[in-house]
Amino acid sequence: MSSVLDKWLWHHEYWLPPGITWKDMEDSEHARYPRPRDLAIAIPYAFVFIAVRFLFERFIALPLSKHMGVKEKSRKIAPSQPTLEKVYATQNTCPKKSVLLALSKQCDIPVQQVTTWFRHRRNQDRPSITQKFCEASWRFAFYLLAFVAGLCVLLDKPWFWDQKECWKGYPQQMLLPSHYWYYMIELAFYWSLLLRVSLDVKRKDFKEQIIHHIATIFLIGFSYCANYIRVGTLVMLVHDASDYIMECAKMLNYAGWRRSCDVLFVAFAVVFLITRLIIFPNVVIYTTFYHSMEVFQPFFGYYFFNVLLMILQLLHIFWAYLILRMVAKFVFVGKIDKDERSDDEESDEAEEVEDGRMESKSASSTNHNGVLNKMTNGMRSKSNERNKLPKASSL
Repeated sequence: MSSVLDKWLWHHEYWLPPGITWKDMEDSEHARYPRPRDLAIAIPYAFVFIAVRFLFERFIALPLSKHMGVKEKSRKIAPSQPTLEKVYATQNTCPKKSVLLALSKQCDIPVQQVTTWFRHRRNQDRPSITQKFCEASWRFAFYLLAFVAGLCVLLDKPWFWDQKECWKGYPQQMLLPSHYWYYMIELAFYWSLLLRVSLDVKRKDFKEQIIHHIATIFLIGFSYCANYIRVGTLVMLVHDASDYIMECAKMLNYAGWRRSCDVLFVAFAVVFLITRLIIFPNVVIYTTFYHSMEVFQPFFGYYFFNVLLMILQLLHIFWAYLILRMVAKFVFVGKIDKDERSDDEESDEAEEVEDGRMESKSASSTNHNGVLNKMTNGMRSKSNERNKLPKASSL
């Protein structure tokens, strides 16, 4: 089995520059180099992260949510309807109008009641605000610690200040213990996110998150095997620089601290746009595309690594678009309404609007005129009351 992997998967011509073999990367008394088998330790560490996360959310995040005043919204429970429940569980959670009409006839209840049942049933399956707060708290704690650890690991390294140093002596660059653990912890964390993705809060960018986790795992794993560790540490630091700010803003949002949340989100937007749209492409991607060519000729690993970086950059552009939409709302409306990626609960007001569209135009016109008459009568009564009051000159 190992011979097959060495021939087809780990062949040195794929992952190392021309003229370098895995024998040149063997450990010695004075130097240790990354080995693909080292990555296997990230899987058990991922389950450790899952266990630690469970304890963190239960004994730290949950009490913190109560202390910060997180309040749950009251949800209406959908009444027992076996026919509708079967459709909800096996076919579609949000049926089309034609299906709603058919279900209305089948259950002998109004269409509006069927629509209301499905909306309440969807809200029942949505995660609670406390669950969202606990998840954001866990991510905030990890990203903050990872960013601080990354700074401690890299601030005294020459390639942090001059990216050409990333390729000095490549690929025979010694693996430092701090870099090894930095890599394994980050890799294990993203494995834990991928393993728990079906249980975490699902957002509108769910598919993009899956792609991001997979691309990140491949990027970390490949960069470790091919000894792109110096560039890899820069990539991880750039990503952790803004993530903890966003998670903290989410926590404040779930707790109802709107003003603090808005201010912190603006700070996140600035850091995100600088790190992901300026530093990442102009520093990290630039050095992998051009500075590396001063040391070796292009090979498969070179193209593979840069393709992964470009996938991340495309995701950065997608998320930057969503962030800028939210910033635009903040500038023109004065507040940030919600996370563009979030999947909000459907309110009763939304149902009333939808039901109003299904009513006839005559009924709508009647209701509208009734509202106008009430407003007119109210204005007239207020005017009469003002006429009865004594004038300012007679006081």
